[in-house]
Amino acid sequence: MNISGKTKLTGLLGSPVSHSISPAMHNEAFRILGLDYVYLAFDVGPEKLKVAVDGLKAIGIRGFNLTMPDKVPMIELVDELTPAARLAGACNTVINNDGHLIGHTTDGIGYMRSCQDAGHNIIGEKMTILGAGGAATAIITQAALDGVSAIDIFRRNRPDAFAQTEAFAKMVTEHTGCTISVFDIADEAQLKSSLESSRILTNATNVGMAPDEDRSPIRNASFFHPELIVSDIIYNPRQTKLMSMAADFGCPTFNGMYMLLYQGAAAFECWTGMEMPVAQIKENYFKA
Repeated sequence: MNISGKTKLTGLLGSPVSHSISPAMHNEAFRILGLDYVYLAFDVGPEKLKVAVDGLKAIGIRGFNLTMPDKVPMIELVDELTPAARLAGACNTVINNDGHLIGHTTDGIGYMRSCQDAGHNIIGEKMTILGAGGAATAIITQAALDGVSAIDIFRRNRPDAFAQTEAFAKMVTEHTGCTISVFDIADEAQLKSSLESSRILTNATNVGMAPDEDRSPIRNASFFHPELIVSDIIYNPRQTKLMSMAADFGCPTFNGMYMLLYQGAAAFECWTGMEMPVAQIKENYFKA
């Protein structure tokens, strides 16, 4: 890669970010297509997000991604939100058009494309999702927009946050017609009932992520059934404890690797106007 005086800057903000494969993925895509761009990772938490964004805007960054824990606070720092980002209440992608920052969310797009890539069609089906953070709301929003019929959200019952999630569920239901309900993740009877009527379970929490890979957000394997697809947005480890338990029960599973790939591809197109060479990136960086 040759850095020039005209090289356009893109990057990733979050904390931690040193483990991310996004820089390798994007920089390889720029190289393949001969684009004079570079993608860097910056360890920035919410307390420094505004000053970092102001600085990046001042130097004319073309765009950037957000990862945890910056997806929700970024909403307050953009000039405009796409409809999906507004519904989700979080953004993972920012486009800088001559100082006008547009907040977008590609996490949901990435998740739905990864589901298709794994060979599953969940349109018209019911989803159960664990978690209600920025990635979860993006997945819920896109799934509802794409035609998933019903979504049960399970989250921790903290009064203010729980009410926020209920308001989000009501708004997305009104905008899409998808029936969305919110439950306490400690209510195991309701969780079991929801999974019995669901086609897919999605873990959108960080439970089971390295270095705590021995943990699972569901401890009772009897909640699974062979027709239930079990997915995890975690990709380190490649097979989480949740996925291992589900696979032992005969469930098809997939992890968050291709969600990462396809959300990145959507962001890449926002910044460059070109399609990421997904097949080559998948071959180089996303082998099982």
